[in-house]
Amino acid sequence: MKITSDFLVIGTGIAGISYALKVAERGTVALVTKREMSETATNLAQGGIASVISTEDSFASHFKDTMIAGANLCCEDVVQLVVESGPKAIHDLINWGVKFTKKDDDTYDLTREGGHSKRRILHAKDITGREIERALVSAARNHPNITIYEHHIAVDLITDTKTTGRKEYPSHCIGAYVLDIEGREVIPFGARVTVLATGGAGKVFLYTTNPDVATGDGVAMAYRAGATIADMEFMQFHPTTLYHPNAKSFLISESVRGEGAVLRRRDGTAFMEAYHPLKDLAPRDVVARAIDNEMKVHGDDSVFLDITHRDADYIRNRFPNIYETCLKFDIDMTRDPIPVVPAAHYLCGGVKVDIWGESDLQNLFAIGEVAFTGLHGSNRLASNSLLEGVVFADRVAQRSLERLEETATPYPTVPPWDYGQATDSDEEVVVAHNWDEIRRCMWNYVGIVRSDRRLARALRRMEMIQQEIAEYYWDFYPTSDLIELRNITTVAKLIVRCAMQRKESRGLHFNIDYPETDDLNWKRDTTIRIAF
Repeated sequence: MKITSDFLVIGTGIAGISYALKVAERGTVALVTKREMSETATNLAQGGIASVISTEDSFASHFKDTMIAGANLCCEDVVQLVVESGPKAIHDLINWGVKFTKKDDDTYDLTREGGHSKRRILHAKDITGREIERALVSAARNHPNITIYEHHIAVDLITDTKTTGRKEYPSHCIGAYVLDIEGREVIPFGARVTVLATGGAGKVFLYTTNPDVATGDGVAMAYRAGATIADMEFMQFHPTTLYHPNAKSFLISESVRGEGAVLRRRDGTAFMEAYHPLKDLAPRDVVARAIDNEMKVHGDDSVFLDITHRDADYIRNRFPNIYETCLKFDIDMTRDPIPVVPAAHYLCGGVKVDIWGESDLQNLFAIGEVAFTGLHGSNRLASNSLLEGVVFADRVAQRSLERLEETATPYPTVPPWDYGQATDSDEEVVVAHNWDEIRRCMWNYVGIVRSDRRLARALRRMEMIQQEIAEYYWDFYPTSDLIELRNITTVAKLIVRCAMQRKESRGLHFNIDYPETDDLNWKRDTTIRIAF
């Protein structure tokens, strides 16, 4: 069995579906997702999407806030592009049916989050991502040119070397091998244009706000195919995740602090003033390190986010999802401070792409969290991620349609998957053990605060586990668990290697052996590319 289409899109968050909807008017789209369509990081996004739509705001202000948050490692041209494209991105979402919260005067209810100097966050109460995903999924399901493949997980990208047998460096992507999880068959998907929109890699760490699907699949596949990977050391830890044994890392939105919540120690002392002039609205890297330090200094398991001074009805109306979720764990946020801890949240590095979203493999594009566009620098400004996904979906769609017109050739020929001598695995315990060991190792040695010794220890562990997986992988039929394990091991090693390269502390990367920022030598990106 083979499947061909004009466009192959892997991932169904805001970036992947936005792109699919834009190109589906001119060609056929295969939309692949490894679980249900809505099981994405987009669906979990609470705070909102940043854009300049108020007369009291300006592109210059949004630009400045983004550059400061990214510790001046952001690509200025990309920041300018994304900021100025914001209003059109919002217009596109509204046209697809997204309903943002409005005030009584029918203007949008803009909120503010950490690192922003103005109120510019559009939201749908505290379930913005769920509302965006609802509208986009509905539009995609009703489009005649989009075929959706749920419960299908991409295994590897297919490059021109697969079809020609040449040994030189691959230059073109022509699709991907995809496992039908329920049918247990690896299917070649051939396409004129392949787009990675697979999201982030939070599951590489023991504690994360990410959904279970966030295993870094796109980054790992692109790296194995020969694409350049950049700035993987910059993993953002969200400062405020609900601390409760049964909460499974439920995120407490940045907008709670945007509406006045204060971080306090167990004894009630507010502490952020000692760390940053913006106090509780400091950028995420600052707040996460501050919380980490407070917990270590005072020996506490968490700190507390306190919004009890605001009107109870306002809190229940503004944050209904957070309120109801906390209540399930006997925390009434109108009366009780919320116990919070940091957790792995957002990957600022990824597949290196140009200003049109294309990798250094022709016809392989990446959008959303999987992509390194240069927007975020060394730390993402809150609510810029959803914006980036829509803006680059539009740009990649433009370039893809141009590519389609340039190449009026038949669909690429893709070879079948070679099962070799593979058999069914009877050692699932090995997968489970390695999965747990990787995540604990990354949390302990490559977390919020790092050192050369910790990184070296982590690299040794990753290399041993990767070798074990390599010996095991090709002996058995692929399963989703085995594919994800292979990918998180690859991504973990990329994070460690990039972190070992950077001999300074900047943004989300803090190394106690190099505590200062070194603009002279390190105001640049770290890159890694596989040797063929």
